[in-house]
Amino acid sequence: MADLLRQGATLTEHSCPACASPIFKLKSGELWCAKCQKRVIVVREGETPEEATKPIVLSGLESTVLAKIQEVEKRIKEEKDPAQLEKLSDTLATLLENLEKIKKMKH
Repeated sequence: MADLLRQGATLTEHSCPACASPIFKLKSGELWCAKCQKRVIVVREGETPEEATKPIVLSGLESTVLAKIQEVEKRIKEEKDPAQLEKLSDTLATLLENLEKIKKMKH
């Protein structure tokens, strides 16, 4: 817990639902249980768990799609076969469309 405070985390009024330890807010804005070593998500009254976790899910999905875009880019640079280039270009276009949709959902 002292390490978290030294790193700039702040103590919140919340306690971990699993172990009842105090919850810290990290510089990134995430809530963290030092004892469980896990992220904690607060579900507010009237909010569903799905709504509360949506930003986390979308961020993970965005990272995955960006990694796939980089992989396809590398393959396009190396590819010589026009038919394969067309397939890779189609894949890239689909990934870019999906990335745009994810970004719209985040905002």
